[in-house]
Amino acid sequence: MKSSFQNRCIILCSILVIGLSVLSGRLVQIQLVDRQRYAESSRKAYHRTEKLPALRGMIVDRREEALARSIPVSTVFVDKNHLLDPKLAAYGLAYQEASAEAGWNELDDAARRRRISSLRGDILNREPAETIVRKHLAYAVGVLARPLGLRREELREKIQSSKGKWVTIAKELPEDVADNLREAVDQHWIQGFEFQNTIKRWYTAPNLATHLLGFTGEVEETTEEGKTETRVVGRFGVEASMEEYLAGRDGWREHCRDARGLVVPGTSSSLLPPRAGLNVQLTIDMGLQAIIEEEMDACLEEFESVRGAVVLMDPKTGEILAMASRPHFDLNHKQNVAENGFNFAIQAIYEPGSTFKIVATSGVLNEGVATPFTSVFCHNGNYSEGKIQVPDHHPYGNLTLEGVLIKSSNIGAYKFARQLGAKRFYEYTERWGFGRKTGVLLGGESSGIARNTGNAVDFSRASYGYALNVTPLQMACAYSVIAGDGKLLKPRIVKSLVANDGTIIETYPPEVVRQVLKPETARKMREALSKVTEAGGTATLAAVPGYKVAGKTGTAKKHNPNGRGYLANSYTVSFAGMLPAHDPAFVAIVVIDDPRTTKVSRYGGTIAAPAFGRIAARAAAYMNLQPTEPLPTPLAAAAR
Repeated sequence: MKSSFQNRCIILCSILVIGLSVLSGRLVQIQLVDRQRYAESSRKAYHRTEKLPALRGMIVDRREEALARSIPVSTVFVDKNHLLDPKLAAYGLAYQEASAEAGWNELDDAARRRRISSLRGDILNREPAETIVRKHLAYAVGVLARPLGLRREELREKIQSSKGKWVTIAKELPEDVADNLREAVDQHWIQGFEFQNTIKRWYTAPNLATHLLGFTGEVEETTEEGKTETRVVGRFGVEASMEEYLAGRDGWREHCRDARGLVVPGTSSSLLPPRAGLNVQLTIDMGLQAIIEEEMDACLEEFESVRGAVVLMDPKTGEILAMASRPHFDLNHKQNVAENGFNFAIQAIYEPGSTFKIVATSGVLNEGVATPFTSVFCHNGNYSEGKIQVPDHHPYGNLTLEGVLIKSSNIGAYKFARQLGAKRFYEYTERWGFGRKTGVLLGGESSGIARNTGNAVDFSRASYGYALNVTPLQMACAYSVIAGDGKLLKPRIVKSLVANDGTIIETYPPEVVRQVLKPETARKMREALSKVTEAGGTATLAAVPGYKVAGKTGTAKKHNPNGRGYLANSYTVSFAGMLPAHDPAFVAIVVIDDPRTTKVSRYGGTIAAPAFGRIAARAAAYMNLQPTEPLPTPLAAAAR
């Protein structure tokens, strides 16, 4: 018997030893091996990381007028982990009962909390879990539906129909609305509703400079908890090209939360403050921007077109003072962006027609092959040599170089291009910047097409603006060469980067790409082009009283996009010019695509030139430019 008792004791001790050993081993595993995993699990359960969105930098014009700014807004989420937890939901029902009791208003905060805790225990004991969750949801919907601008049925459906644990209830709520909602959630002890601070982009003049400014969009990102957060990024225009400077850097803050999911005061374990983005100051002037857009809209309506562009530049600095494209859209509502988001000024390529004759004529002047008064025979309107056929719109005999520009003779332009030779002609074409991007800080720019094919017919047609493609911005830069003493400048749309305290972080100075023409050649071209807007020229409607205007008209048939040849009765008309001619303060180009009017003949001189004249007159007054020519008598009397 004694032996049997000893055996039982040994077995019992062995079991205890083995059990305690297993328990010790498990404790060692938890403390050492699985410590990190359990710590992380605990952290996820009681810690939350709140994103602190960076304020996106403003976009301002050259006079520091705000064009795009960021507005703090909030997104409301429902966390179903909390909303469907009866232990948490009971707090809301406890408050609902307690606040209806007599004497509630006389209690201080501590007494109220004790009463709510007491009632919560009673509710958990007497109510099934499903009933608590259902009543709490009805309670929350009743309190929050109206402030959210929803019907109770709508809010309930949003919450219950979602299969995810995180449900977005409302986006882009103004700060005051979000603050009222936060107060209601806290005051009524409602569980499961959370708020995320975000930023909304707002444009102060949403119908001006739309393609230039561009817009932002949202990128959705899923957090470790499964919550969907949004991040604002630039999608188009300056918003996209200057994204790295405008965006700033988001911050974050960690909170420790109690069993109710409420932030425990004084338990923030780490904080990274957000860094605001830099403000981007543009070169454009919104006063000039409004002028060119008003006049372009009037021109398009009068001559029955829907597409076009205007670019206004400072030829001395390369700064773009205004740029507009049509059709366009509202930046705040972004309707029809897919159809109207094409930036005609930098993305459209077209055959420029006669505005391109500056390449051949300035080339022979620059090389010393001809003078402004060198004469060529224009074959009375029809030049033919083998496969080369060069027509003129009027029969001309002998014309000087100035006369070729004044009358816009195709044959005359070809004759001067031949004096240069195809090789040098295309070298000049490249020096002017055609066939390559200008490098303006805007995405999606077209390079155009301007290459030497080695074909004599292509060369003949290129001399007067066919068999190649350009963008309106390229042509504006080209005429700035003539206006700016022969230098090709890189077009600038950004003037500087500025911190929120006004400190200038970086400036973008003028950048000379290359010297295209001698200053004397540019002066001679300005003089020749000024006669185009005088009596006998093709652009008399571009003249501005009190100023000498220099420029050139362009009329080109539209190429058939679905086959060879050109469309019947479809044209791209343009005018590129500068004011005042002797020392230009600005260069502007007006391009109107496919006007359908029958009121006038569809030429650059009848459609684009008068639009330029109105723009130039208003721009000169806005810029307070002093007249350089005697005013006509009625105007002089009005000026006095």
